[in-house]
Amino acid sequence: MSGTASGLKQNKILVRKASGEEEPFAPLKLESSLRNAGAGDDIISEIIADISEWIYNGVTTKKIYSRAFQLLKRIRNVTAIRYKLKQAMFELGPTGYPFEHFIGELFRIQGFDVLVGQTLEGQCVTHEMDVIATKDHHQNLVECKFRQDQGKITTVQTPLYVKSRIDDIISRYSKEEMYVGYTFTGWVVTNTRFSSDSVSYAECIGLRLLGWDYPAGEGLKHLIEKERLYPVTALTRITKREKQILLENGIVTCRQLFENPSVLDSIDFNQKKSTSLIKELNDILSL
Repeated sequence: MSGTASGLKQNKILVRKASGEEEPFAPLKLESSLRNAGAGDDIISEIIADISEWIYNGVTTKKIYSRAFQLLKRIRNVTAIRYKLKQAMFELGPTGYPFEHFIGELFRIQGFDVLVGQTLEGQCVTHEMDVIATKDHHQNLVECKFRQDQGKITTVQTPLYVKSRIDDIISRYSKEEMYVGYTFTGWVVTNTRFSSDSVSYAECIGLRLLGWDYPAGEGLKHLIEKERLYPVTALTRITKREKQILLENGIVTCRQLFENPSVLDSIDFNQKKSTSLIKELNDILSL
């Protein structure tokens, strides 16, 4: 699209990132995020024109993207759901429990047998393992690090201690007959990002990392969109409290809700709202 960004006022508006740092507003970043969500040229132009008139010095990037989402939701709801995906992942909190189950579902949809929140005996001590995903005599031992602050990264200390825990578990497993012929991979999964030292260490010792946009082109965002495994927090037809009820009932993905509509009996929906929600679920699963 030509001319979308160039039509903005060239007044060097400074915006505040999640880290607290300030930087000049970059309309091309906003344009790119809208396009990645599936918005067309006309919609992108309309939203950026609105933002350019509204924006002011010191506004946070969170407020910018929230306004863009509201505009996108008004114009095209399904595209807005994809655009809101990152925020929807943060809304799986405040505890890490729903995120662990979400990652479990991500492995399950890829054909793994999955256990969540298990206690395992190591050679030396007992360990809590967030997700265990097994297929074809290969077992993935997964540590999940849920963050509610997108500015918070996972430092090298996490893969360091995860590696030591997994080594202790494998030392025990190697002596058990039921695991003869098995191979094992350790993982650290987060909904934000990793420090450069985390990446360097993990690559060196063979630990798998999965972050919001890591590995490049194969990160959490990519996998969610590829598998169409959107969190229930991305839904726009239900309230925050209703989403919390679903999470408390173990429903963390839109696919789970679509396949288990009886869980809606615990929420007092009228027929109109139920019909609207089912339509939204159909739209999401066909993205």
